[in-house]
Amino acid sequence: MSDDHTQVQEFFTARAADWDTRFPDDGPAYRAAIAELALSPGSAVLDAGCGTGRALLALRDAVGPTGAVLGADLTPAMLEAATRAGRDPAGQLLLADVTRLPVRTQSLDAVFGAGLISHLPDPAENLRELRRVVRPGGLLALFHPIGRAALAARQGRQITPDDLRAEANLGPLLAASGWLMTSYVDEDARFLALAVRQD
Repeated sequence: MSDDHTQVQEFFTARAADWDTRFPDDGPAYRAAIAELALSPGSAVLDAGCGTGRALLALRDAVGPTGAVLGADLTPAMLEAATRAGRDPAGQLLLADVTRLPVRTQSLDAVFGAGLISHLPDPAENLRELRRVVRPGGLLALFHPIGRAALAARQGRQITPDDLRAEANLGPLLAASGWLMTSYVDEDARFLALAVRQD
């Protein structure tokens, strides 16, 4: 994906209206990934690049009524689709660039990013921004409801050695950004990398 925010917005604007109908069976995978974060009631969590808000309900269930759920996305049409789908009561939707978040430093317990990393213009710097908003010891989940090989096959392409989501690339990238990868799963049905913020 291009590092041009306008192109990212155009890509997702064109797909926002039917995004959920294109991927109707992803809900259980989202819930399972969020469960692995083991969020406590009352926690504060950000869905970075929330799109149509498919993670918001599961995040709200995880943190309970006393927790805080934010959903940030760069594309107005995706946030509008989240509202049309009735997901906005589960979390506060922010029209925001996840590379420059309007969120206080160390104010969150976790960040959840579904399909996020391939759309970051400067992954190392942008992961540092996600680190900034999370308290020491806080968590990051990089998720996709389909593994790397299955996604490449769906898109008719080959996985390349420079794929950011490859374990050999992602671990060092996270480490350079102040995160320690604690878990890595890449199977046909899901991709999930968990990391903890280092002091």
